[in-house]
Amino acid sequence: MLNKENKVKPFLLTRGLVPENQETPIHFLGGDLTPASYFYRRNHFRYPLLTHESYYIPISGCVRTPTIFSFKDILSLPSKTLNVLLECSGEKRAFFHPKVFGEQWEDGALSQARWKGVPLRTLIEYTGATDKAMEVVVEGYDFGTRTDRPGLFSFARSLPIDKALHPDTLIAYELNGKPIPFKHGYPLRLIVPQWYAMASVKWVKKITLINSHFKGPFQDTDYIYYPHRTNDAGRYPVTTMRVNSTIQQPLNLAVLGQGVHKIRGIAWTGQGIVSRVEISVDNGRTWDNATLHTHPKPYVWVSWTYNWDVHEKGEYTVLSRAIDSAGNMQPKQAEWNRKGYGYNAVSDVKVKIE
Repeated sequence: MLNKENKVKPFLLTRGLVPENQETPIHFLGGDLTPASYFYRRNHFRYPLLTHESYYIPISGCVRTPTIFSFKDILSLPSKTLNVLLECSGEKRAFFHPKVFGEQWEDGALSQARWKGVPLRTLIEYTGATDKAMEVVVEGYDFGTRTDRPGLFSFARSLPIDKALHPDTLIAYELNGKPIPFKHGYPLRLIVPQWYAMASVKWVKKITLINSHFKGPFQDTDYIYYPHRTNDAGRYPVTTMRVNSTIQQPLNLAVLGQGVHKIRGIAWTGQGIVSRVEISVDNGRTWDNATLHTHPKPYVWVSWTYNWDVHEKGEYTVLSRAIDSAGNMQPKQAEWNRKGYGYNAVSDVKVKIE
């Protein structure tokens, strides 16, 4: 939610228009849920044109009973509501050194909402997956051309069968208590907690169970960690979100007076929960625990603050790092990869005290 003291509202930060890619004004928002109007937008193609057929989802492939579910069918099934953070895998790409090509996302390629929908598992159980089913391919209505190969391609991704059958993997139809807005996947989108948001396919068109590894370009070319600039050795897929944090206030390169300043931010992880957040006001020489203001839970960020009492003029580097229940800690430097995924180095801001 917006800070009620703000009389001037923030805006989405544009990274691209065709296709539209816009960041959440994360530094100026508070609360556990991101309003739909401030939810970040990540697209690979132009927005799709929806027709009557868009309100049906066929499930086929390695199933005993291929089935077409109508939108009405899905609304009639037992539902689940979950708060889930979605983070673009390119979040903070702009901070990699050396620089990498791609949308130069900074801190706002993530948002959090309350999603309501039907577990994908429920739909698959109706169709009856066969023993041969290895992956579940979800294809969206958005499509277009690519720069690296000829032809038209839909945005499609696959999940391992066990992730697809997880009870919290949803085919969602509501965002924060209202129908999902068109630009965020209306009428139906996949929600995959814990994984980077490329897995949460929007505008779901069809679902196919397959008995092999899916080779689509958004699965086997993009959303892969490539550790080396000139060859593909050591490549591995982008899946679970890495432990991370962001300092929301003060802003980078802010000028502040002497006294007590509240440093605030958020922290999140794809493994377990955030167990603590540490703050350094001396560029990492010493660290102290921040105060967590929301109870750490899976799938969502935790809000934190730290009171900084400073009475000496000068330039300071303030750092935050999160540690999760699996023992993962934000590193000093992110693991460089040539497509710029999974940046999770300690968050830093430089401030001047006058």
